[in-house]
Amino acid sequence: MASEAEKTFQRFAVFGESSSSGTEMNNKNFSKLCKDCGIMDGKTVTSTDVDIVFSKVKAKNARTITFQQFQEAMKELGQKRFKGKNPDEALEDIYKLMEGKDPATTGVTKTTTVGGVSRLTDTSKYTGTHKERFDESGKGKGIAGREDMTDNSGYVSGYKGAGTYDKKGSK
Repeated sequence: MASEAEKTFQRFAVFGESSSSGTEMNNKNFSKLCKDCGIMDGKTVTSTDVDIVFSKVKAKNARTITFQQFQEAMKELGQKRFKGKNPDEALEDIYKLMEGKDPATTGVTKTTTVGGVSRLTDTSKYTGTHKERFDESGKGKGIAGREDMTDNSGYVSGYKGAGTYDKKGSK
């Protein structure tokens, strides 16, 4: 059962922390784990309780906890969340709540294309020089669409027989 809890611990430990290896968890992610897994219910276990337990189990000068310290914290929260049960049963119930949970991204802002935005970003409606910056599918051409590419062949732009000089001279 602890291996499943360890996997959940690692998933939450790296959430939002690009430099994290998944072996240590900060207070923000610990609170998120408790909230997302339903350990923090708002009545018997509040966010304040979670913060206090985190501070209790971490080393004095540390900002993160290891999995062993996490297990101690879960024992304390389990006794608070499931009153009347013995500590081992409470810990088992906490691990059941955590099983297979991933960090949720609820409340994340979605991109919208309301009103004028869709009209402004539709490349098929572009006119003039802006039209030249995109191909038929609407994909940008990159630098070729932004700059006039000069022809360094040595011929003037209107000359029809460009590239035929060598053929005439060899006869």
